[in-house]
Formats: sequence, C-alpha cells, structure tokens
Amino acid sequence: MYAKKNTEMFAQIGSIIASLMFIWAIFQQYFPYQLRNLIDKYSQRLVTFIYPYIQITFHEFTGERLMRSEAYSSIENYLSSKASTQAKRLKGDIAKNNQSLILSMDDKEEICDEFNGMKLWWASGKKASNSNSISLHQNIDEKRYYKLTFHKHNRDVILGKYLSHVLKEGKAIQVKNRQRKLYTNSGSHWSHVVFEHPSTFETLAMDLEKKEMIIDDLITFSKAGEFYARIGRAWKRGYLLYGPPGTGKSTMIGAMANLLSYDLYDLELTAVKDNTALRKLLIEISSKSIIVIEDIDCSLDLTGQRRKKKEEEEKDPRQTQGENVEEKDGKNSQVTLSGLLNFIDGLWSACGGERLIVFTTNYVEKLDPALVRKGRMDKHIELSYCGFEAFKLLAKNYLNIESHYLFGTICELLKEIKITPADVAEHLMPKTSSKDAQVYLKSLIQALELAKEEAKVKSEEDAKIV
Repeated sequence: MYAKKNTEMFAQIGSIIASLMFIWAIFQQYFPYQLRNLIDKYSQRLVTFIYPYIQITFHEFTGERLMRSEAYSSIENYLSSKASTQAKRLKGDIAKNNQSLILSMDDKEEICDEFNGMKLWWASGKKASNSNSISLHQNIDEKRYYKLTFHKHNRDVILGKYLSHVLKEGKAIQVKNRQRKLYTNSGSHWSHVVFEHPSTFETLAMDLEKKEMIIDDLITFSKAGEFYARIGRAWKRGYLLYGPPGTGKSTMIGAMANLLSYDLYDLELTAVKDNTALRKLLIEISSKSIIVIEDIDCSLDLTGQRRKKKEEEEKDPRQTQGENVEEKDGKNSQVTLSGLLNFIDGLWSACGGERLIVFTTNYVEKLDPALVRKGRMDKHIELSYCGFEAFKLLAKNYLNIESHYLFGTICELLKEIKITPADVAEHLMPKTSSKDAQVYLKSLIQALELAKEEAKVKSEEDAKIV
C-alpha cells in the first residue's frame, strides 16, 4: 500500500519536473532576449535576498598572459595545514627545498575555517575550458579555483582582516618552503644557483655579546614592516662589515642569510655598465633578500672621490685632462658614487621591501664618508682578530672539546698576538687520522709563539732604525 503511494508520488514529481523543463525550453527558445535578461536579473536578486551567503572565487590563472595568481598560491599555502586535518582527499607534492611535503585539497573538497568566532568555508574546484587555443602552460585547459563562502553579515571582516590574514600567512609559508638562491650579475642580468651555505651564528667565531646584538638586530628588522611603513621609510637596513682579511665577513653574511631565510644577491659593480643598468638590477631583486657588495673599496673607484677631485683641480689642467682620458679609456663601468648612493637609499631603494644591504671592506678608512654614514650603512660591525672566546668556539666546532689544560697558554698568547679566526681554524683543522686534540692545540701554540718571536724581532729592528 505504502509502496504504491510512494510510486505514485515520485511519478507526480517526475511529471512536474518534466513539465517545468519543457516550459523552460519553450521560454528560452521563443521569448524575447530582453525579457529573458530581465527575468534573470530579478530572479538573481530574489535568490540573493533569500540566500544569506556570499561567495568569492579565486582563479589559479589571471590576466591576458595567464600568469599564476599570487593570491591563489597564498591561499593554497594557507589551506595546506587545514587540509591535512579536515579533507578526506588530498594532493601531495615535495616543496622546492626538497625537505618538506606540501599537502593541498583535491578537487571538489571543502574544509571549514574559523576567524574571530566566524565560520567560513573553502572549496576547491576545477572547470574545463572550451577554448581550442594552444597554451604553453601545462593543464591550462583545466582552470582550477578556490571558492570562499561566508555569511553576508561578516562581509566587512572577511573582505578586510581575514583575507589580509590569509595572504600574509600564505606568503610566510611560501617563504619557509622555498628553495633559497644565490644570485650573481652578469652585466645587467641575474643568474643564480641554489644557496646551501652551512654557516650559522652558532658556528660563527666571534665575541658572544656582539653576536647576540647582531642576532637581535636582524630579527627585529625582519619583524618591523609596520614600523617602517608608519615612519615613512623604505624597509631596508645597511650593514658595513669591516676588518682584516680572514676575520669572517663572508661567513657572517652566510649566517645572516640562514638566520632570516633570505636570498643572497652578490652584486659585482665592475660588471655593471652604468647607473641605468644598476637600477635595472635593483628592480629585479626580490624582497626578503640580502644585497652584498664585497670589498667595496676595490669594486670601483668610489673611495674618497671628493678629496681626489680637489687634488685634481690643483694640478695643471692639461695634465689632469690627459689623466682623465686615460682613466676613461681604461674604465669599463660608468657607475658613479651618486648612482650607488641612490641605489642604497634613494627613490629606487624603496622598490620591493625587507632588504639588507651589506658592504664589506678591509680598509674602512678608504671609503667615502657619504657612503658609510648612518642612514645608509646603519650598522657598522668590526670583525677583528681572534680572541679567547672565539677560539673556544672554534675548538668546540673543530675538535669537539670545551676545555683543555693548554687553553690557558693559548689565552695568554692571544692577548699578545694578532691572528685571524681563519688562521686559527687552519691549525685546528684535522689533517691526519689522529683524533688527539692536543696535537692540534700544540700546533696552534707553536704558530703563536713563532708569530710572537717575529713581532719581537721586527720591533727591535724598527728601534735600531729610529
């Protein structure tokens, strides 16, 4: 009895649906186009009035050139952690650093997110394109997208704080998972290799207090984006590393990059044709990067230019003109001091953001004061000869010891002899199968005593000359 009633009910529903479909087909075929548009318009308004939810779609590819959307990539990164705990069907891939696994929602999956007590839903989708054009992008005919659904009462919060939060978190995850690179310039173009320098502040041989000061300064800078925006300054900071050769300037740059997870741009000024080419290189530098100019005193003739110009003016004009012609003929790069200063803190320096600019030099006194003043090179760090604290760290790194009866002798000798951390490390570097730390410590002591004796002889010879 009940089965018969159910059958009759389904038959009636089917008949009604078929009738509605027939009426709709007749309507689409015979009614005027303007009337159909008018009905569609008001029917959408009716649905919007009744349906309390708003939807936003973020497509994977946007624009005429079909570039991959940064918003889509950020959303994909943001949802990866939530997808791993909520979605039943996932897609997995290896991150570019080859050290972590990235999970994302499979097509037609939906997960729930919560923000300030508000619930919203993310769904992934894929739509096939009807285009017959040939594209260079793989699977471009399958247009993927993420769809966000939320209640209309939460519109202001979702469109403001929530989406900003999603994009910020997604970009942070992308930076964490990216494969960092070391760039160098050939003329006005960058080329790169994978950055895999092992240096860290834990293994850096230098004074502990100075090391902690540098670490705090770097971390504070990396989190100060809102502060720089509020005071109206470009989000950048300049470091001048100076000291004798072998004191660890390049090693510190590697440690800075590893601490902040920044890319490195090793800028060779002598390969840059002129100021225009320098600006072109600057525009192509990404944020979260360290721009390095090593041995700035040797990179170009930028040291003491004002003083040199004054001296040239005092010479015979004809002699000066001849020297200038010879200098111009032998000079490949036309980058000027003013061009470099504009690169550091001029209008062009505001392109991008979150950048460190690092100069290194062995002779800080040779640099033009305008180049190293505060505001351009904000932090001046002297990397000097090896002290006892730096030696103990090297002994721990190379020999795996924290104390030894020979440490006292070495401490006294280091107070009298100037030796670079690189030279100390060379004596502590294992060169045989012997693992006896005493052998290497005695080798260092002998080198220090020899240097002490040579310094004594030299001072006596200088005294005789006087």
